[in-house]
Amino acid sequence: MADIHSPVIDLLQSKNIAFEVIEIPLSEDSKPIRDLEALLSAKGLDPTSVVRSVVFKADSGKYTLLAVAGGGRADWGMLRKHLDERKLRMAEYDEVPEATGYVVGAVPPIALPETLRVLVDKSVRNYDAVVIGSGVLGYAIALKGQDLLALLAGVDEGEFVKV
Repeated sequence: MADIHSPVIDLLQSKNIAFEVIEIPLSEDSKPIRDLEALLSAKGLDPTSVVRSVVFKADSGKYTLLAVAGGGRADWGMLRKHLDERKLRMAEYDEVPEATGYVVGAVPPIALPETLRVLVDKSVRNYDAVVIGSGVLGYAIALKGQDLLALLAGVDEGEFVKV
């Protein structure tokens, strides 16, 4: 296993949750490779099992993270209604670390600041194993879907995407 350290790994270890660290090769410009699906398939993981952590900023200035699996896109109307916000947009590249404590490409749906509201889409329930950001660019974490959902207990869960 790669020797990386992050609040995500600390949380998983403190809860005795089994996980695997997956190295994601970075391109020359230090961005994760674009063909993550091929890498996951080669490791025997479902490429659609990646739980993306999408950060939104509301007109009120509040940030929200949506954890979503599969290829669905955010349903803006549903999100605005659920959050009781008139306007909502994707967080800017430099706003993501401010809101989450992690850089774009490494943001997990767990081990986040308490001030960040987290929503989880029901799509996460469709996978026995999921892949999430590790908190460290160039690495992801595979774990059981039910373990991730247990860590997300207490956050709002709903249908927040269009398929």
